[in-house]
Amino acid sequence: MKTPSTPLAVAAACAFSAVAALTVASPAYAQYPQQPVKIVVGYAAGGTTDILARSLAEQLAAELKQSVIVENKPGAAGNAAAAFVQQSAPDGYTLFMATVSSHGINPALYKKTLGYEPVTGFEPVSMVASIPLVLITNPKLPAKSVPELVALAKQKPGELNYASSGNGSPVHLAGAMFGQNAQLELVHVPYRGGALANTSVMAGETQLSFATLPAALPQVKAGRLRAMAVTTKDRSAQLPDVPAMRELPGFKGFEINTWNALLVPKGTPQPVIDTLNKAVGKVLSSPKLAQRFNQEGATPVGSSPKELARFVDAELNKWAGAVQQLNIKID
Repeated sequence: MKTPSTPLAVAAACAFSAVAALTVASPAYAQYPQQPVKIVVGYAAGGTTDILARSLAEQLAAELKQSVIVENKPGAAGNAAAAFVQQSAPDGYTLFMATVSSHGINPALYKKTLGYEPVTGFEPVSMVASIPLVLITNPKLPAKSVPELVALAKQKPGELNYASSGNGSPVHLAGAMFGQNAQLELVHVPYRGGALANTSVMAGETQLSFATLPAALPQVKAGRLRAMAVTTKDRSAQLPDVPAMRELPGFKGFEINTWNALLVPKGTPQPVIDTLNKAVGKVLSSPKLAQRFNQEGATPVGSSPKELARFVDAELNKWAGAVQQLNIKID
């Protein structure tokens, strides 16, 4: 059966043809890497993407027998980091830790100021992780389940606030989708990052949020936050007693998966991509990395470059539709 083509997959194939002669003529790529490799993260240190990138970098360094460092370039919802990597030399020494924001949501929101080409500006390397969102509430809120929360919100239209990590973030869109699905009148309160949003729920400034599981898990276990439901297709191994949203009445199609993947600039030689993909696949299958990711509430997920290309194209289409349906605008 012939595999359907996608823009990013076609781009990857074209890139291979373009560099084939070069890689045959230049043996340097056979010894890749010969200098430190950099993974660029579009968020500040300490967040989920940063933590996963550093865990991955540590294992990749051992596999590649070369230093792998993480460089944080926060700003513009991850757009600044994506633009930086796209403009970097296509030599395999500057990688981008892509997210559902950079290669799913943002292209639909920042149509005038995005600053990079999500498909034609990059080559896919591998998926890295799948990360659930979890619906959290303040433990003092009388609602102890999603149906009770929906009932409470309908009793008090416009009185319940949901926190997010910023306008246009996955957390923002998840809250908007939740309100739309249940026909609720909720007030969106954006914060400058997920940690501040979660703190606002703990403090009672806001009543609920859709937090990344790694960021919320310690506070959930400590009883400072109540976990109502996860947004992935299946329940999380870290919270086995917490239902998936799609299990609940009225939310059958509610599924949101945040993720991380590695991309490199357009034109990176195929042998380099293959070396990186093989190394990433090997470390993602290691029990040590799996344990570290699981501690953060994330699941290691590898892929081939072509599989990642198809996935990114599907995410771009999915979130373009969601942004249009929710009528969320940034610029």
